[in-house]
Parts: sequence; C-alpha cells; structure tokens
Amino acid sequence: MNLRTPILILVVLNALDSFLTIVWIKAEVAPETNLLMASLLGIGILPFLLFKNAMGIFTAAVLFYGSNYRLARYGLNLAIFAYGLAMLAHLFTGLAASGLLS
Repeated sequence: MNLRTPILILVVLNALDSFLTIVWIKAEVAPETNLLMASLLGIGILPFLLFKNAMGIFTAAVLFYGSNYRLARYGLNLAIFAYGLAMLAHLFTGLAASGLLS
C-alpha cells in the first residue's frame, strides 16, 4: 500500500503545528504544555524547531519503511487524527485570541 501522500500530510501537519505553536507563544496567547518542548523553547526557537521536525521526519520514515505492516498504517491514521485535533486546538486558540470566540 502506498502511504506517501498520508506521510507527506503528517510531515506538513507536524511543521504547521510547530509554526503555530511558536506564533501563539510569541504572541503570548498560549504556553507550550509539553514539558520537553517547553524546555527546548527555553533554550531557543531553533532547538525547538529542529527537534520537533526531526521527530516528525523520523516518525514518517519509520512509517514509510514499515508501510507493509498493518500496525504502521494504523499508527499513521492515528497520528493524522491526533494532528487533526491539534489543528482544531490551534484554530480555537486563534479564534479565542482574536476575540471571535468568547
């Protein structure tokens, strides 16, 4: 089964998540709730971005090379679902920050 498109979606969602996280933190709208990521942000934006995107790319590579296993396909679907929820959280954060959601 070809998982290139869903894996690409996963990588893009990961990058978008890291970008939006930095936007909300810099705008002082929301904190980073993941303690590991918060500590990396304490060091700087670059370590945060490098680590977060490296994790996403590593995960995508594992899923790609294991794509013939059912567990990898389930894991990919679960990861995309989780990032979908994260994107909803970013959307509601943006709406609340702009005053459109009270």
